[in-house]
Amino acid sequence: MKVTKHCETPQAGPMSRGSENSTETEQPCPIEYILDRISSKWSFLILRELLIDNRRTHELQEALPISTKTLTIRLRELEKYGMIERKVYPEIPPRVEYSLTPRGRNIKPVIDALQQAGEAWLSDEQVVGDS
Repeated sequence: MKVTKHCETPQAGPMSRGSENSTETEQPCPIEYILDRISSKWSFLILRELLIDNRRTHELQEALPISTKTLTIRLRELEKYGMIERKVYPEIPPRVEYSLTPRGRNIKPVIDALQQAGEAWLSDEQVVGDS
């Protein structure tokens, strides 16, 4: 999916425009840009698991109800976007471990905020359900 929309940011304004003789410079919306990389089903939850600790493939499968094929696709995507790294150990059988890169760790405050919001919403729903 290619990000084509633009949004206004406090720092940049809606779009940066050069002089009349230069071409227009377009910046993608930062929110859409990051969502484009992490909004695939399971990607965000894989990042959540890797924030806890480095994981091997089977550990991710135990933590998430995800097929091997889908997990492999999501791991490759996250690796392509520079959010995780894959380390292959020279052992027999081969051992592969996934970890977050500094870019991937940047998502921690977002995950923490979603955790807090989710806890509040669940609490609100329990109160409403008890009424």
